[in-house]
Amino acid sequence: MPPHPDHPLAAADADLVMHVELPLLGGHLLMGTDAPESMGFKVAPGNNVYINLEPDSRAETDRLFAALADGGKVEMPLQDMFWGAYFGSLADRFGVQWMFNCASKD
Repeated sequence: MPPHPDHPLAAADADLVMHVELPLLGGHLLMGTDAPESMGFKVAPGNNVYINLEPDSRAETDRLFAALADGGKVEMPLQDMFWGAYFGSLADRFGVQWMFNCASKD
């Protein structure tokens, strides 16, 4: 992961896994990621799972993100990321954690 001024990476975390994915039937993916305390994460039962959505378009990503963010808390606004996707994350009004990763440029 390239350096980011808001999220410096501790030397002890340099060998962690950023994202891993396991393709499942029907085109679904089971994804995982490390959540180091040095980047502000405090893992506890209830916040240790995210549901990742990969909509087909940026418009659909924006629509779903806004709907789930209503009454919730945006952690990372949708934005273009260094891996080439349009990405953001939030906790909905029920505390469910969501990630959005849209590969489409449309």
